[in-house]
Amino acid sequence: MARPVRVVVLGSGSWGTTVAGLSARNTPTLLWSRNPDTAREIDEEHRNTRYLGERTLPANLRATSDLLEAAHEADVLVVGVPSHAVRATLAEISNEVRAWVPVLSLAKGLEPGTRLRPTEVIGECLPGHPVGLLAGPNIAGEVADGMAAAAVVATADERVAAALQPLFASKVFRVYRNTDVLGCELGGVLKNIVAIAAGMAEGLRVGDNTRAMVLTRGLAEMTRLGEVMGANPRTFAGLTGMGDLFATCTSPASRNRRIGEALASGLTLEEAVARLGQVAEGVKTAPTVMELAREYDVEMPIAAEVEAVVAGRRSPADAYQGLRRVTPGNEEDVV
Repeated sequence: MARPVRVVVLGSGSWGTTVAGLSARNTPTLLWSRNPDTAREIDEEHRNTRYLGERTLPANLRATSDLLEAAHEADVLVVGVPSHAVRATLAEISNEVRAWVPVLSLAKGLEPGTRLRPTEVIGECLPGHPVGLLAGPNIAGEVADGMAAAAVVATADERVAAALQPLFASKVFRVYRNTDVLGCELGGVLKNIVAIAAGMAEGLRVGDNTRAMVLTRGLAEMTRLGEVMGANPRTFAGLTGMGDLFATCTSPASRNRRIGEALASGLTLEEAVARLGQVAEGVKTAPTVMELAREYDVEMPIAAEVEAVVAGRRSPADAYQGLRRVTPGNEEDVV
């Protein structure tokens, strides 16, 4: 009898822990935390109070703070650390992960400086491994509570995705496949910026009509840039595009939306990030996305205003005044 596939998740944040909990219900799973106290709490008390409160984790989910132990155990490696920490984390185990072990990214950002997507960083750090991502409209707390949700496993090789699907799926967590890795990954990156704009709209109380405009035109900006970069525009109408955008922009639990609300309330960026206490990828990603927009000559007025607010050049109120000055074109010219 073949032994079960062993999943290792790197990163004990809210989503990394939740994904580890999903896979632990299907197959042996080990969660790596940089913090030994967090690893002990998960391993012994079956909780991660810092990120998931008093929610109970599966009793068979194991945790460790030993990165080498985690690397050696993996049959499937899931990278759930923030995008800016992916390279440094994998550099420590680049020679420790066994050959051909599939690697899935949970990160939704771009590497500062290189502008590489997380899967590209993983490919550089772990050459020769099948690389993909798990993404979708997933608020960690709701998934951890067992509420119905869905996600996409995106890999270039659909056979790899089909093999990974059942490791994370359940009766209430549906997992789909997609071969458009670029489009799925860009959706997760770009929606965070629109979510900051949505949070600012909430804080400024600009009204439902304005919020709807921001979400819709934000999706158009995401699609425009994605298609120019080589993604399938249809991907942005799916779970990793419109789905993830809607969840991140409307949920009070969304970190990027909460950053936008805090900025609109008059807090500085440093104060907003300190209040949040977690990583909001859109803050670090906004300047990099605008570099891409200029390189590919794509108009992204919402992203531009968010970047100006994050950089301290404009207030949230001024940003919304700036959006009013954008001259409307043909609404059919989405891409």
